Amino acid sequence: MAPNPTPRSSPAGPPAPRRAGRPPSPPARRSDTAPPDPAELAAKARLVHERLCAVYGCPIGYFHDLDPLSELVSSLLSHRTRNADSGRAFQALRSRFADWAALVAAPTDEVERLIHGVRWPEQKAPRIQAVLARVAQRTGGLDLGFLAAMEPAAARAWLEELPGVGPKTSAAVLSFSTLRMPALPVDSHHHRVAARLGLIAPDLAVGPSHPVLRAQLPEAWSAQDLYDNHEVLMLHGQKVCHHRRPACGRCTLADLCPSAFRVA
Repeated sequence: MAPNPTPRSSPAGPPAPRRAGRPPSPPARRSDTAPPDPAELAAKARLVHERLCAVYGCPIGYFHDLDPLSELVSSLLSHRTRNADSGRAFQALRSRFADWAALVAAPTDEVERLIHGVRWPEQKAPRIQAVLARVAQRTGGLDLGFLAAMEPAAARAWLEELPGVGPKTSAAVLSFSTLRMPALPVDSHHHRVAARLGLIAPDLAVGPSHPVLRAQLPEAWSAQDLYDNHEVLMLHGQKVCHHRRPACGRCTLADLCPSAFRVA
């Protein structure tokens, strides 16, 4: 059985406060009728990455070392759930069942009780069992190591054929697991920061934002580069660009952000 995932560690301390004084003027907004220039967005995405890496310290260490099937279970548990709560649920499953095959064979209500701390356990318990059963049906076993021999796009497509697996989960399996394959997961924090910066349209949902944000970054970027990009935008959303009352006065991106000092 794979080791228990550990909570993500964050770089020490928040970004240094901006110097006191008058807030910078927000950048001029592009006309609503003018489509964004892809080259300009790509250049902006690179600049955002560089500035945030300087703040949060890239390269960032991977937060755990799960095999890809265990990462799939962990990612399904984590949907709309705090990392600490999904981590406890994962540990409960790992402690109760000798392997993932035993979880598939267990009564669904028992699985639901074990993961009660996550959001929507009544949905996640049967879904996890269905996903694992489907993997076993398609491969003859419960091992996703074969994905390492596939191109990332093909590996993600294979995963997204599983019930309830979307772009975020497929990218997480490739990026966060021991596969260490190049993929860009986008969580709610990452998505919020990207939308406020104007890298994506404000009404673009998290799922469809994955290929848009990936296309703005260099094709040749490594798995570590893409992991860093996800982590620094996520951390910035957690520490500075909050859902409510973002701390624009100490944001290293305020001069690039059309939303700076405009969000209550």
